[in-house]
Amino acid sequence: MMLFHEIYGNYYRVMEMLIKESLDGELSQSRMTEIILQEGFGETMLNLPELTGSGNWNLLSGDFETPLNHQMRQPLTILQKRWLKALLADPRIRLFQPDDRGLEDVKPLYPAGAIDCIDRYADGDPFEDADYIARFRLLRKAIAEHRWVRIRFSTRYDVPKCWKCVALSLEYSPKDDKFRLVTAMGPKKAHINLARVHSVELLEPAPEVMLDYRPKLELVAELYDQRNAMERAMLHFSQFEKETIRVDENQYELHLYYEEEDETELLIRILQFGPFIKVLEPSSMVSLIKERLQMQKNIQKMP
Repeated sequence: MMLFHEIYGNYYRVMEMLIKESLDGELSQSRMTEIILQEGFGETMLNLPELTGSGNWNLLSGDFETPLNHQMRQPLTILQKRWLKALLADPRIRLFQPDDRGLEDVKPLYPAGAIDCIDRYADGDPFEDADYIARFRLLRKAIAEHRWVRIRFSTRYDVPKCWKCVALSLEYSPKDDKFRLVTAMGPKKAHINLARVHSVELLEPAPEVMLDYRPKLELVAELYDQRNAMERAMLHFSQFEKETIRVDENQYELHLYYEEEDETELLIRILQFGPFIKVLEPSSMVSLIKERLQMQKNIQKMP
């Protein structure tokens, strides 16, 4: 059973935009082309203009007028509302203060905890803790406003620290079920597990030069999309900035950007893909993979 009807698909969404422009008297050939290229799929430009004026749809005339008198509306079905209510009950989504107006009397499609996640660490962040939520939202404000912050936190060895730094971004790892804060202090970049943060103090705006940040190291690999390798890679590497280039039907070129401190974690995740991923660069990561594989081979030979 499909949760969403086809009228909520991309063709209909683009058509809704075209009709609105027509009702406002602002639609033209160039404007239609611009909307379709920006909002549609690659083939939309080939199909949609013909459909709008043909006997199939007959929604726009040659002079870009529409026989409709009112803007299109796409009200949600009860099933869709129940699905959204279930999603919005997720404590991770609640961190972002989503607008759930209109769903007050809707029963969730499934109860919280109905879905069990496998291959995930059990010590995730305390997403429903009031202090954690307050710190999370304060850091989101700091990131949006490009502010310095003063953060008090504990290291993994429970050593207390106090840093004045720039909050650059928040990253979420589905495998660890944790958020971490990416920070900058001059040329130095660091990551802090959000659950280890005890207090956050907003300070003055940060200079623009400190906001232009990209991780120092780049990994280039060939990814072979077998046994859902591509889908799994998007999940396993979700916390890293990445780019994918399709080489052929089942092969991709994957670029991952990471800090040196993430090298071991990235190595472990790459090894989980076995023969479906081949690392090309950097040479240091290639050497580490060879060392790990040789180590495993030696262990297997032991009596």
